[in-house]
Amino acid sequence: METRADDFYPTRLERPTGSFERQDPVVHSKGSERADGPLSETELAQYERDGFLVFNNFLDQATVRQFREDLRAYEDDESILRSEGTITEPGKQEIRSIFGIHELSDRFDRLTRDPKILAMVRQLLGSEAYIHQSRINFKPGFHGKGFDWHSDFETWHAEDGMPRMRAVSFSIALTDNTPFNGPLMLIPGSHKTFVPCVGRTPEDNYQSSLKKQELGVPNNRDLAAMADDYGIKAPTGPAGSLIIFECNTLHASNANMSPWPRSNLFFVYNSVENQLQAPFCGNKPRPDFLGNRNSTEALVPVTSEERRKTG
Repeated sequence: METRADDFYPTRLERPTGSFERQDPVVHSKGSERADGPLSETELAQYERDGFLVFNNFLDQATVRQFREDLRAYEDDESILRSEGTITEPGKQEIRSIFGIHELSDRFDRLTRDPKILAMVRQLLGSEAYIHQSRINFKPGFHGKGFDWHSDFETWHAEDGMPRMRAVSFSIALTDNTPFNGPLMLIPGSHKTFVPCVGRTPEDNYQSSLKKQELGVPNNRDLAAMADDYGIKAPTGPAGSLIIFECNTLHASNANMSPWPRSNLFFVYNSVENQLQAPFCGNKPRPDFLGNRNSTEALVPVTSEERRKTG
């Protein structure tokens, strides 16, 4: 497959090629726009340096409990269990992820449009934004499987056609994150480098990759070099904690061998100025619940009345 002229981040190549410096800003806002928001200059500088931010107790415990009750209801809902957007663990019927959750849950939809969250998104992306993808990740106790090292942007670029690094992920813990239940691991500073991956992407790759990702995984040499240079961080904290991470930050999580489950809400904002194109891997686009192409207008913040319904 020939590389397109508009492809600034070639990947899924036939043979290995070297990693290279990202060609996009990390924080896209400038001047007064950068200063006008809830994130301080210190926090913005940390995000530029590390590629992520952590806020403990972002959601209060009453709101977290309501989301957990929703989660338990989804586990017993046959229509959700049969949905294409529900991914089960490899070889099992236990739920691994439910995608498109902001379209299933009014409570989740309101949370994605929280004014404080949207103000942070605007500071980071320098524009209005829409939801590119949303999901709940489950990792049950004792045998919840892990997620391999990857950059989300690499997949969204290759398989969804996201042209530039102008997206950000918000992950809110519904359970305590401990060192033992498979917390998110991130390589600080890795967002500054793009690591091209090797291998032709088969059609409908998502049907297997969402259970276990084998394509779009950086090679061990580059991963080891960045981990040696920057280290690995695994933020822990109580239920309700928020992790914001840049779309190219390399991250993974171990299997959960503890008795305690780990679940989190996950939603991705993409700039309205970074609309999806044809997938750069040359395949047809993935389903809308993975790469939203239909509802791409700027999100409207919730009203005060709507916000009261979230908790």
